[in-house]
Amino acid sequence: MPVDLVPTSCPLCLSEDTQLYHQDKKRPYLNCSTCQLVFVPKQYHLSPADEKAEYDMHDNCSADQGYRRFLSRTWQPLKKRLTHNMRGLDFGCGEGAVLSQMAKEDGYHMENYDLFYHPDQQVLQQQYHFITLTEVIEHIADSDKIWRQLDSLLAQQGILAVMTKRVLSLNDFAKWHYKNDPTHISYYCEFTFCYLATKFNWTFEIIDKDVVFFTKP
Repeated sequence: MPVDLVPTSCPLCLSEDTQLYHQDKKRPYLNCSTCQLVFVPKQYHLSPADEKAEYDMHDNCSADQGYRRFLSRTWQPLKKRLTHNMRGLDFGCGEGAVLSQMAKEDGYHMENYDLFYHPDQQVLQQQYHFITLTEVIEHIADSDKIWRQLDSLLAQQGILAVMTKRVLSLNDFAKWHYKNDPTHISYYCEFTFCYLATKFNWTFEIIDKDVVFFTKP
């Protein structure tokens, strides 16, 4: 498959200083020199219908104890920082909205938003004390727009909890199963998260191998 070498700007920082990072049999992956985001060019993205069809094959329901344990890697450290009067938002909650159910069981209230399954725009018209994005940002094409939106949704002293696997090196990326999901189009490394923290004046913490927290001053 020939690589399209037409200059492609970074979807996160909008820099035009991007170059080929890796290529497999299905698509190329570019890297931004400014924010270090690794991303798939737009012409290789799935259509919305095909993207939803991929998600429909997942059955992440509340009864799945394995999925609950997975989400707990974000929820357990997050709830230690919360009080029960705080309002939260699960952004990109998926069809089952399992994390907000877990929060409700622990006495916390969360709204749900998902482009395909819970597309209620009204919940995006207010601010929240905490926002979770578990396995979401790697699916997002318009990264700059979404991060700006998240900043506007987050109240002062609010916590933004993000779960996604991080890019470690080119050698690891070449062998990485995570890149093979056709709905995964944006890959973040620690440097990229530091870039975002500086951009929005957030505090940045690494919580786990695939969990980071941002705190808004």
